[in-house]
Amino acid sequence: MARKWVYGFDELAAAHAAVGGSWDGVRALLGGKGANLAEMTRLGVPVPPGFVVTTEACNAYLAEGERLPDGLWEEQRAALERLERSTGKRFGDAANPLLVSCRSGAKFSMPGMMDTVLNIGMNDAVVEGLAKLAGDARFAYDSYRRLVQMFGSVVLGIADEPFEEVLAAAREQAGVESDSDLAAADWQRVTAEFKAIFARATGRDFPQDPIEQIRLATEAVFKSWNGKRAVDYRKAARIPHDLGTAVNICTMVFGNLGNDSATGVAMTRSGATGEHQIEGDYLTNAQGEDVVAGIRLTKPIEQLKEEMPAAYAEFAEICRKLELHYKEMQDVEFTIERGKLWMLQTRDAKRTAQAAVRIAVDMAEEGLITREQAVLRVTPEHVDFFLHPQFDKARVKRAADAGERLATGLNVSPGAAVGQIALDADTAERWAKQEGRTVIMVRPETKPDDVHGMLAAEGILTSRGGRTSHAALVARQFGKPAVVGVAALEVDLEAREIRVGERRIREGEWVSIDGTSGEVFAARLETVVPDIRDPYLMRLLGWADEARRLEVWANADYPADARRAREYGAQGIGLCRTEHMFFETHRLPHVQRMILEKENPEIVAECLAALLPHQRADFDGLFRAMDGLPVIIRLIDPPLHEFLPGQLELAMAVEALERSGDDPEALAEKRRVLAAVEKLHEANPMLGLRGVRLGIHLAALTRMQVRAVFEAACDCAADGVDVHPEVMIPLAGHWRELEVQQQALEAEAEKVMAERGRKVDYKFGTMIEIPRAALTADQLARFAQFFSFGTNDLTQTTYAISRDDAEKGFLLEYLEKKILAENPFASIDEEGVGKLMAMAVELGRGQRPGMEIGICGEHGGDPKSVAFCHRIGLDYVSCSPFRVPIARLAAAQAALRERGVTPK
Repeated sequence: MARKWVYGFDELAAAHAAVGGSWDGVRALLGGKGANLAEMTRLGVPVPPGFVVTTEACNAYLAEGERLPDGLWEEQRAALERLERSTGKRFGDAANPLLVSCRSGAKFSMPGMMDTVLNIGMNDAVVEGLAKLAGDARFAYDSYRRLVQMFGSVVLGIADEPFEEVLAAAREQAGVESDSDLAAADWQRVTAEFKAIFARATGRDFPQDPIEQIRLATEAVFKSWNGKRAVDYRKAARIPHDLGTAVNICTMVFGNLGNDSATGVAMTRSGATGEHQIEGDYLTNAQGEDVVAGIRLTKPIEQLKEEMPAAYAEFAEICRKLELHYKEMQDVEFTIERGKLWMLQTRDAKRTAQAAVRIAVDMAEEGLITREQAVLRVTPEHVDFFLHPQFDKARVKRAADAGERLATGLNVSPGAAVGQIALDADTAERWAKQEGRTVIMVRPETKPDDVHGMLAAEGILTSRGGRTSHAALVARQFGKPAVVGVAALEVDLEAREIRVGERRIREGEWVSIDGTSGEVFAARLETVVPDIRDPYLMRLLGWADEARRLEVWANADYPADARRAREYGAQGIGLCRTEHMFFETHRLPHVQRMILEKENPEIVAECLAALLPHQRADFDGLFRAMDGLPVIIRLIDPPLHEFLPGQLELAMAVEALERSGDDPEALAEKRRVLAAVEKLHEANPMLGLRGVRLGIHLAALTRMQVRAVFEAACDCAADGVDVHPEVMIPLAGHWRELEVQQQALEAEAEKVMAERGRKVDYKFGTMIEIPRAALTADQLARFAQFFSFGTNDLTQTTYAISRDDAEKGFLLEYLEKKILAENPFASIDEEGVGKLMAMAVELGRGQRPGMEIGICGEHGGDPKSVAFCHRIGLDYVSCSPFRVPIARLAAAQAALRERGVTPK
């Protein structure tokens, strides 16, 4: 049976049969616009007659080198003949002309990204006939000039500017401000000039054959699928490039026939707030593109109720009917021709995050959808919007138009931030805390000892680094907007300025960064701060909590983070990084002295004794903030050199002091520190003396940490706090190193509890972050009472990739060339890393049934990774506090999809 390329709006049943009865298949075949026009026709909604040329025809046309596939044109001609019979009009007949529109329509809505041509069928003879038939020459020539301009620009690529110049001159000559005020004679002159522009640009006259017009317009719509703006839109919206677009040929109805005619666009609810009222714009005596193009000042849809009450009443009823049918907010286009209402389009409407949440909740409470469907209607990106400041979109556009956009980097931590450039952490902290400035900390990259500046800054901008770089991880942890890896950005610390090309911006000048889009602006943009306590969001997340199995914990190092995490719905702390606490200004000198004198037990003990009260206070605050919930505390993980100044920095300081000869004591101290740093140097420190290895090598340090944990736990328990400490030993790869470390630390814990005369419920466990740990998880589970996957390092060690180097280098090339489908540091690599995780779960619980297992890498806040963690049976995911609401939603959606629940 030959493939069918064309379906009438009244042939929906045939389209259903062709795709096996699936509505999704019909949308793929006819495009969203065509499918909905056919469905409205079936429902009895007034839709002008028409037909759809399928997406399959588009794909065939493009695959065959932009040649119409065999049989298509014959089917399209036959469909035109059916259209003539159903309307009683004839294509190209001056006495009774049929005019049609030619519009694109892909499966997924891509507003304005592809092409449209109106009034096809007009020519020199038809315009005269239409003027007589309508008794309105102004209307006829207005329609003709529109065709000439749209056909010229869309089909043959003529620039719009010459046409607009003619229109501007016509308005000036007539002494009017609006096109709608031009008279018939004006439009006749404009049409003649438009045709002259067409002839000069193309070397041919405007085509008078309506059949040629429709064929060329059809091909133009097909070609627009691969137009730059359409391709860019699909990339941004993650729409596949192989879907193709349908072509919708629809009988023209006219809103420009006088003051009893109108055209408009509306949504069945507010796209900005979600309020349940029709929201839109219209124009009398106009055609559709006038509304969307902003040529004329539109009127709010409420005025139509007064201007054309009968038409508005019918329109409002159709909007209600469409919402009930589709069970979704609709975006509709309509035309009123001499009092008669026609619907030209319906589709699921675009909306803001706030509107999306409110509409989902309202529709569930109205009984249109279930609560489970409401949870599936809201995307993680919608929830994310509530958690971070955003830039006003209109202001961003103005900034871009004014040339204030500096560069673009990796959008690693969402939200908007505005501040004065500070090029080091100390300056950022001083300006913010002492001088009350708002600061953007700009660095080539950040290091752990930059944390104080990062905490003080409104946002973070780096020229190097990737999605899981230090800057990215800390920014997400603390909800700081961040853009990293801005390759075009040069940070000159000596000159105290940043440069992008020839543009120089001094330290202290204002910049704005958008962590959601990755954009950087040399301007002070205004921000809007959404509120997480939105009642609709709270209700929706409550429904999500009822649906999910997976718990959501948070990564938090400080009590303030823990309190925020709990406010956002966290059910525990899945990762407290103790090394961050050591970088605080009043603690770092003790840490550095301990490292420099680590061969001297007395000095080490003295330094640890100074650190113990601070660590105890840290954990005391966390336990009190998380009263009744588990707190996992990871013992020190990074190599010791990270707590000391850099080797190059020290060598340069030594050289400078040697040249000056002014300060022998300072020179001796710098030489001593440099010698220690050189002694600690490792070729690959991330695979060196760190984690459990460091805990065994410097046993007194981890014993102090465990003592601090259990002293704090006992003190809190004495005050009636319900404490559940869980101590995590990082980087274990062999059961013997875990056994040695865990036995020593458990002994210290029991010793503390004996001293305090109090027992607390506790666990010891390990972090699975190297492949050997996953492969031998059954051996580790003989000692560990819980596992937590550190998927950042597990991904690095599985791939043998340095995440920071890869994300600013070859990994970008791999993604661009589609060697990898997605960044494994953004979403879990299910085929590799995921297989190791699933194996570890099975082996661990085989040895220790019911074993608590979770994830604490940044993947814990990625919706796709959350769904994977649900499927392999983890107990919880842990992420930064600001990702907790997103993970709650993602966990619920994973559970609902597993049960077969769909959004509609």
